[in-house]
Amino acid sequence: LGFWLQKIASSYVSGFIILLDRSIRIGDMVTVDNRMGRVTQLTTRYIVVKGRDGTEAIIPNDTLITSTVLNHSYSDRDTRIGIPVQISYASDLENAMRILVDVARDHPRVLKNPEPKALIKEFADNGIQLELGVWIQDPEEGQSNLRSDINLGIWREFRKHGIEIPFPQREVRLIGPSTDATGS
Repeated sequence: LGFWLQKIASSYVSGFIILLDRSIRIGDMVTVDNRMGRVTQLTTRYIVVKGRDGTEAIIPNDTLITSTVLNHSYSDRDTRIGIPVQISYASDLENAMRILVDVARDHPRVLKNPEPKALIKEFADNGIQLELGVWIQDPEEGQSNLRSDINLGIWREFRKHGIEIPFPQREVRLIGPSTDATGS
């Protein structure tokens, strides 16, 4: 009973700390314990984080004090999103990078400043790994729908301009003495 009361007291004290320092506010986009969502309720004992799928997590305030909390909208609502894209080595790299930026610029949620940027991440086994970096101002609207819209636009433009998205391929070579069909 004493341990249980200690946890409740800890949550209440933590709640007062959170309310006083205003590190978390209603409407903030946060990630706590691998749960991302919008803070919909803030009490002296817990907060409610509503995920994009509609689920609501009730998180005790002492968890917020004792673990790392990512507040995606603490001082600035602008959020960077990296979208990975791989192209084949046979594709026009500079044109592909231009297409990535153009597709991002056309999306209404992508901020004009800072502007979208295409980066070469690495020369991978199956192709050139690029990343499209975009900034948004409304993280509460989610990232999956934005990624899907942009990926669909990239797909359409890549097809139109003959830029290939590679798939894993392996070449197998058999090395050894050759034998003819008779076995001799």
